[in-house]
Amino acid sequence: MSLFNKFDQLARDRAALLSSGFDPFGAPIEQVFSPTEALINGRRIILAGTNNYLGLSFAPECLSAAHEALDREGTGTTGSRMANGSFSGHRALERELAEFYGCRSCIVFTTGYQANLGMISGLTGPGDVLMIDADCHASIYDGCKLSGAEVIRFRHNDAADLKKRMRRLGERVSSTLIIVEGIYSMLGDRAPLADIVAVKQEIGGYLQIDEAHSLGVLGETGQGLIEEAGVGDQVDFVVGTFSKSLVGIGGFCVSNLPELDLVRYVSRPYVFTASPSPSVIASTRAALKLVRDGRHLRERLWRSARRMYRRLADLGYRLGPEPSPVIAVMVDTREQALAFWYGLFEHGIYVNLVFPPAAPGDKSLVRCSVSAAHTDQQIDHICEAFAALRPMVTSATAS
Repeated sequence: MSLFNKFDQLARDRAALLSSGFDPFGAPIEQVFSPTEALINGRRIILAGTNNYLGLSFAPECLSAAHEALDREGTGTTGSRMANGSFSGHRALERELAEFYGCRSCIVFTTGYQANLGMISGLTGPGDVLMIDADCHASIYDGCKLSGAEVIRFRHNDAADLKKRMRRLGERVSSTLIIVEGIYSMLGDRAPLADIVAVKQEIGGYLQIDEAHSLGVLGETGQGLIEEAGVGDQVDFVVGTFSKSLVGIGGFCVSNLPELDLVRYVSRPYVFTASPSPSVIASTRAALKLVRDGRHLRERLWRSARRMYRRLADLGYRLGPEPSPVIAVMVDTREQALAFWYGLFEHGIYVNLVFPPAAPGDKSLVRCSVSAAHTDQQIDHICEAFAALRPMVTSATAS
């Protein structure tokens, strides 16, 4: 038995994938022109799968802040904050994120993935319970594995199922952490957060929400679903990422619980990972201000998202359950999804291709993410491409 025998099927699948053209999971982006356009495989392409929801990746404020930090503090921290200390920018960003959410304190992690990994494994361990929505992100599942706690899944967005499972725990509720997301990254649907908070208030436990795809997108100031639902003071831990609306790389957790500060000392992904580069921290601080004051960007984003969702629904495509900046078309097979992805690329559009198990259920997805930077003409072009390709997946997407 070779170490690599387990990869035999993967190698066959990859060979079949590459026989159709270049790799959709490793598209060669040769030049980026703007938040919505790039040169890919020698062609100028509209970017419709980047999660750049507010289109801030070329914002002058972010670029200037990054350049200044690079010149002032160098390219990297070369170690963890526990070993090498905390730069002033890192501490300032933690204060600003805490203030943005009206919370007592904040921890900044090197990636959004590590924020979930670090918080879940730091807060829970053997003997504790993790009650997670079945459609949670891979980083949440991996944090659960690292923690060693018992993992119980409740049906996606089903507060009644959550309530039933929480009641079964009895006294163990006191050491239970419930985990949901603001906007789910595959189908773009929101958690029924007010209902979930009501379950927690009635039965007990703690609640963590991942606002990765809802930060900057929902709420008057862009806090996410907690702000839209008006339950920020009833959620114990808010996790987020810098890699979507904040157009950097990194992650964070904010909380009003004083114990959050202790998580730094027990979270292996925090203790043993080099802290983010100063330029990333600086650009994120600038982006956070733009998010907070970005009501006009959110309005533009939602206007485009609703228009695109409505047009694709009118074409008869099977979409997620509600309008969202994440718009995913569901098809029955990998082969159909792959052919459709290449068809969109031939029309000058880059989107995300998602196969099971990353996609919910047994469907494959062609996933778009709308940006406030998309022009009306670009949205029209994307919709026209979907209209032209509709016959390709008629049998798979018949209403």
